Amino acid sequence: MKLSVHALLAVAIAAATAATVIAHAASSAHAQTYPAKPVRIIVPFAPGGGTDTIARTLAQKLTEAWAQTVIVENRAGAGGLIGSQAVLSAPADGYTLGLGTISTHAIIPLTQAKPRYDPLKDFAAVTLISTVPYVLAAHPSLPARNLAEFVAFARGKPGQISYGTPGYGTGIHLTAEYLSSFTGIKLVHVPYKGDALVLVDLFAGQISTAVLTTIVTGQHVRSGRIRGVAMLTAQRTRDLPNVPTAREAGYAIESQSWQGISVRAGTPPDIVRKLNTDIVRVLNTPDVRNGIEAQGNTVSPGTPEEFERFIAAEIAKWRKVIASAGIKIE
Repeated sequence: MKLSVHALLAVAIAAATAATVIAHAASSAHAQTYPAKPVRIIVPFAPGGGTDTIARTLAQKLTEAWAQTVIVENRAGAGGLIGSQAVLSAPADGYTLGLGTISTHAIIPLTQAKPRYDPLKDFAAVTLISTVPYVLAAHPSLPARNLAEFVAFARGKPGQISYGTPGYGTGIHLTAEYLSSFTGIKLVHVPYKGDALVLVDLFAGQISTAVLTTIVTGQHVRSGRIRGVAMLTAQRTRDLPNVPTAREAGYAIESQSWQGISVRAGTPPDIVRKLNTDIVRVLNTPDVRNGIEAQGNTVSPGTPEEFERFIAAEIAKWRKVIASAGIKIE
């Protein structure tokens, strides 16, 4: 017996609907039993740093919540590229989490001549964890106590004011280029291999300024060893309440470091949602939140969709800065 076109269409729709229902049921079943084995959090940097500390805090609390081992695996190298690729080489099953940062998810893909991955297409966002303010710091001998005075001073000495960063193409380097472009000043970049070396030369007056996180500079600004010229945030921070913002000087400049959790694209949506729910719950517990914020971070968890939009906005902002500064890393 031949079926009419309408009947064939009805059969096809019913089959597609059934397949969708079966797939959703399977995904839900996976989420209900997840995690059924140990979970890895890959940190794309060496042990001991702020990002590593956050990962280990999460690992401990998730191990307790899930009654399943969560381990931290440090895969340092190439500014975070190696660790990010390790996440993408793992199965898309939710058992390998990546702790991404401004470097891995907004800068590296934009500064490479041949990008190794697309942070929006190749990763599934889970949640933003925290943000860390950047501050423009200076040696006390520099006659500038706010950004307006700094810009006026730098304009009078084009190409003579040096600034240190923990490396070429880092978020801090791009922030300094962003600052220079926005204010119309010309500074001299001095790249180092890490924050500690930047501070040593800033203390000694070998470099005039540096853009660093409040985690690195906070205690030294408070002690007067270096001067906080401007917070590159919308509002003053609780850690450095006496340091004025760039906005207070009339410059709408905002830049910050950040960390978040992602998994490989293709991970079942229900597992992504469960990861989001459980990680956000951990981040909002008072001991975890207070511990992370004691380091100078602001805990800022949200939905996967919010984190994805956040990453997209960061990429759009830094793409303009990179193009203007002509930054490329082969």
